[in-house]
Amino acid sequence: MTETVANRIGVVGTGIMGSAITTRLLKCQQKVTVFDRNADKVQAMVDQGAKAAASPRVVAENTDFIILSLNTAAIVETVVFGTDGIAEAAAPDKLLIDMSSIDPESTRLMAARLSDEQKMAWLDCPLSGGAPGALSGKLAVMSGGRQEDFEKAKAVMSHLCANFTLMGPSGAGQTTKLVNQVLCAVGFQAIAEATQLALNGGVAVDRIPAALAGGRADSRLLQEFMAKMGRHDYSPTGRLDNMLKDLEAVQAFASKTRVAMPVTALTTEIHRLFVAAGKGGDDNAALMKFFNGPADEA
Repeated sequence: MTETVANRIGVVGTGIMGSAITTRLLKCQQKVTVFDRNADKVQAMVDQGAKAAASPRVVAENTDFIILSLNTAAIVETVVFGTDGIAEAAAPDKLLIDMSSIDPESTRLMAARLSDEQKMAWLDCPLSGGAPGALSGKLAVMSGGRQEDFEKAKAVMSHLCANFTLMGPSGAGQTTKLVNQVLCAVGFQAIAEATQLALNGGVAVDRIPAALAGGRADSRLLQEFMAKMGRHDYSPTGRLDNMLKDLEAVQAFASKTRVAMPVTALTTEIHRLFVAAGKGGDDNAALMKFFNGPADEA
């Protein structure tokens, strides 16, 4: 029987994803130190066995691997390079694993800065699979960085991932995540429309995923979300405003690379309508509210 190695891991950002990542690591008997500006979120992790830190710098001081799970490149930059940030405790033997979804160019610039100024490596490791994937250790993670740092990160990522792939140099993981988000966002919208079609047609929505399993229309999104959408279950697994952030990054990247993306553009506008209506914090399944408007508050 192989003995579990308890790595010293930091997690900065304990929202939906960060808390799921922390919970999984604790269940895998890892030593986890956490920081978040929200004290209640930190306490929820401490109650499970994590240690609380007063700042990102303290997280870095007490860990060898530092995972970031944050919303924007600006927040990542502040956490890493700001006052009491990770860079103040950086060292060549530590590894920063950024599981946030941010734009590739910001990633490349910050990774180069951390390497040049502190000799500390940075892997961009955005994920797919959401909180359920993190909790079950079945995330798909697309990475950008050096091969040796990717190999080192496996000590941590083996607890979180079913699929951990090095896509290329710094920023390549974030570029791949943009591709992932196009497929997911358009997929969520298509499933919502198909679900409403089934409901209006009197078909048992909860039977459709099994009926289509193995066919060309099958997908993990279909299996996870059609029945959820059909019963108007909006329990949080992700946020519409986070998806909009990623879709806007896709649009900017598409413009820069001169790629026409008309279906993605329409999906982006639908997400923008939800966020403008104050529904940005809702789950991806809440795209069903498009069909019933404010009356759908399930």
